[in-house]
Amino acid sequence: MNLRESVAMALDAVRANKLRSSLTLLSVGIGVFAIIASVGITSTLSASLSTQLADLGEHSFLIQRTPSFQFHGNWRKYMKRKPITVELARQFRQRMTLTPLITVSNTSPGYTIKRGLESTNPDVSLIGIDHMYFAVNSALIASGRSFVEQDVVLGSRNAIIGYDVANLLFPNEDPLGKVITVRNQRFTVVGILERKGGVLGQSQDNRVLIPISVFVKYYTSEWDTSVDISVKAVSAIALEPTVDEAIGVMRLLRRVRPGEENNFELDTNEALTSQFSNLSSAILVVAWISGLGALLAAGIGIMNMMLVSVKERTREIGVRKALGARRSWIVRQFLIESITLCQLGGFTGIIGGLGITAVTALILQSAGMPSLSIVWPWQTVIFSVIACTAIGMVFGLYPAWQAARLDPIEALRYE
Repeated sequence: MNLRESVAMALDAVRANKLRSSLTLLSVGIGVFAIIASVGITSTLSASLSTQLADLGEHSFLIQRTPSFQFHGNWRKYMKRKPITVELARQFRQRMTLTPLITVSNTSPGYTIKRGLESTNPDVSLIGIDHMYFAVNSALIASGRSFVEQDVVLGSRNAIIGYDVANLLFPNEDPLGKVITVRNQRFTVVGILERKGGVLGQSQDNRVLIPISVFVKYYTSEWDTSVDISVKAVSAIALEPTVDEAIGVMRLLRRVRPGEENNFELDTNEALTSQFSNLSSAILVVAWISGLGALLAAGIGIMNMMLVSVKERTREIGVRKALGARRSWIVRQFLIESITLCQLGGFTGIIGGLGITAVTALILQSAGMPSLSIVWPWQTVIFSVIACTAIGMVFGLYPAWQAARLDPIEALRYE
């Protein structure tokens, strides 16, 4: 009997006991689902946070209308806040006395960049920046130039493109001076970003930078015109007093009364990274313990189901052994049935886990985290497949051995 026949017989056995098989599949699926979903969601959130902080250097912080990430609370409260406008950011820069470097930016994902008949996938991040962006952030220009203040003031149709965008649209020529199109708006390429690679699964090279004045005019919706303010203190020692001054200036500009909570968010790079890392680690530990516990329980259920199956198929086993079937053949058949059962349950859990990861990402994108994109946990998927195979073998071995040890004469007499 070859492997294909063994798998076919295993599927027939599953179909013959639908209720019992379904319960076993469900228990395996729940364990795999818990692991895949938790890893997928936390990896996606980590990538989103890293995307926002990857360009920030040391002793930097970010001022936004809404939190960078939040797992509870009322998002409507944050979305009702007044937007942080470019004009407010200009006033903020003028009032700061500790001379930090300050830049204004906003990011919107999911754009298709065109150049003639060539176009990118609809996954390019469009970023509006001002002339101070490269002074505050760690991004570097590989060739060409960055924006000057005149580009922002006059709303110049100039663009700086990432390494991946340049390679895709201009594979065999220099992009500088060429024209690209973003939603019917034409831009001249004046700079190319230095290659940075990926951060936690997200490319830092698949983006296009344009003046913030043009971005706000053409690429923001009526309900979200807010920009982010990135601040870099002059030194690590000056970070704390700079943060204190920034809070005071923002409260004054946004007319927050004494005793009222801030109607903006201020987060340092280190604080955000540390807080999210601790939270995601705790979530993953709980999810892995729950998932592995569910898989262990599922393995016990599979063993019991296979023992019942051996009992019900005693005469069938006796006939096979009477016709010359070896013990190893019987063991292999029941092991394949056990592994097949585990893999079917695992496949269900994988599909469910990947699905909930995608749905969660879409919900968070619409709830105020537009820079978030999905990170698929493929390594965890591979682990789940291997784990399901191992559970099927370990917990199916005893029933398979019991079946192989049956005396053919006694088995044929079994009623």
